[in-house]
Amino acid sequence: MATQRIIDFLDTRRPEGPCLVLDLDVVRENYLGFEKALPESRIFYAVKANPAPEVLRLLASLGSCFDTASVAEIEMALDAGATADRISYGNTIKKERDIARAFAHGVDLFAVDCVEEVEKIARAAPGSRVFCRVLTDGEGAEWPLSRKFGCVPAMAVDVLRSAKELGLDAYGVSFHVGSQQTDLSSWDRALADTSMVFRELVKEGVNLRMVNMGGGFPTRYLSDVPTAQAYGMAIFDALSKYFGNRLPETIIEPGRGMVGNAGVIKAEVVLVSRKADNDNVRWVYLDIGKFGGLAETMDEAIRYQIVTPRDGDEMQPCVLAGPTCDSADVMYEKNPYPLPVSLSIGDEVLIEGTGAYTTTYSAVAFNGFEPLRSYVI
Repeated sequence: MATQRIIDFLDTRRPEGPCLVLDLDVVRENYLGFEKALPESRIFYAVKANPAPEVLRLLASLGSCFDTASVAEIEMALDAGATADRISYGNTIKKERDIARAFAHGVDLFAVDCVEEVEKIARAAPGSRVFCRVLTDGEGAEWPLSRKFGCVPAMAVDVLRSAKELGLDAYGVSFHVGSQQTDLSSWDRALADTSMVFRELVKEGVNLRMVNMGGGFPTRYLSDVPTAQAYGMAIFDALSKYFGNRLPETIIEPGRGMVGNAGVIKAEVVLVSRKADNDNVRWVYLDIGKFGGLAETMDEAIRYQIVTPRDGDEMQPCVLAGPTCDSADVMYEKNPYPLPVSLSIGDEVLIEGTGAYTTTYSAVAFNGFEPLRSYVI
């Protein structure tokens, strides 16, 4: 839902063109909600979700740590007021010179998922703490993150053993159950694998201390999602099940769950047409599409809530597309989107739940359309 602050901003400022408006009050509420739901876990905000300086400064002031994917994101977190000991270099794919640059900034916590990455860190950031990412099935996630990142649990044992042999601090294990994860049991399955890695290594005298439970915490789009409290209870139960009374340190990395529902994109209907006189499905073209910030509509994975000034009129399904000269710039076609029949050229619509993974996906002015403007209030 667009907050009253967002609605008032749009009504008074009347920004031209598509834009994201993000309400910091909602971000603050989300952060405090995660703190309450998982009080024993350190929160590492996933900067990639929305790196707006205002968001980073707010979270830094609240005590948040930061999960970063590049040296540029590390520097953003530092500029926002975070200290290096509150930053994790969470990308498992890093150039050795970038590892060295991060280390020079004081960062000494790195993600790995293979021995080759461990060797780079041993050379460029000696003595650092490393955690190994294990593969998960991602079942239940609307935006799965399997295969590209992580290794099977048995290999994680080898990776962390190698880290210790090379003088690094074998700190722990991480996983990511997939973005927009609505299956509460996903963390149970991942923690079962994680505990196996802990048990195998303790036999060799390698005592891991930390579990990074990643992100995956959802925001509401068209369907309701479990509360942060429900996730917290499920995760605590799984931790107790697999680690007993010897609970490890834990980290969570919310991104979408921190900022997704804080933002709304204002867009405009550019064209409503049909492909034939007897075509019963309209095509509705907006001034924003996959290349303007809605990349997560790829394969129709994320279905955003769209609010129009004509809601309440008769609804019919339509194909929803963006404005660019690329045939891939179609958001919803396999599963057409219901919109009012009376929707007309020039109508403004609100695309809700768009505070995460929109501005950063629109960084290139494809077709000359400027990157998505962002207003943080």
